[in-house]
Amino acid sequence: MSKGDPRRAFIKRVLAAGAALSAPGAALAAPRGASGHAEDADGDPPPALRQATGVGPLDHVAIPIRAVDEMIAFYRALGFVVREGAQIVSIHFADQKINFHRPALWQSGTFTLRASAASPPCGDFCWVWQGSRESLLESFERAGAEIEVEGQRTGGRDGGDAVGQSTYTRDPDGNLLEFIRYG
Repeated sequence: MSKGDPRRAFIKRVLAAGAALSAPGAALAAPRGASGHAEDADGDPPPALRQATGVGPLDHVAIPIRAVDEMIAFYRALGFVVREGAQIVSIHFADQKINFHRPALWQSGTFTLRASAASPPCGDFCWVWQGSRESLLESFERAGAEIEVEGQRTGGRDGGDAVGQSTYTRDPDGNLLEFIRYG
């Protein structure tokens, strides 16, 4: 991917916009409690930030893929556990997974338990990288991954308020992958 690539320019604009929006005072400020999160007068999070009873952690995400062999090799090189099935390849990390639907499954016309308009690339995933930047770059090198862009951004921790250093790349199908390191 060349430096003049429009996708690279788009990601840089998105990161810049995210940084601007996450700057203090950039968004409408709700009262903050001792936890640092927005709270109402009773000290509870506003309704939009309250989790519904019964909602647990995400079990898995599933997306269609094209370049099956390349995707398997790429994710193994990054250090993911890869399990191969006849219809689905899955990558595992911590207690979660992403299912990759093989082309024979998602192109069959009979498989309806999927987003009907999804076709590769359609994923945008962010993982917390618990190692150093150097160890991440070593993983990228093993996988043949190029850095798309790097920078500071607000991530998902602390109710979406934690700041980390993100490094972006793409997998062989073109899905966007972000690895965020929190200090």
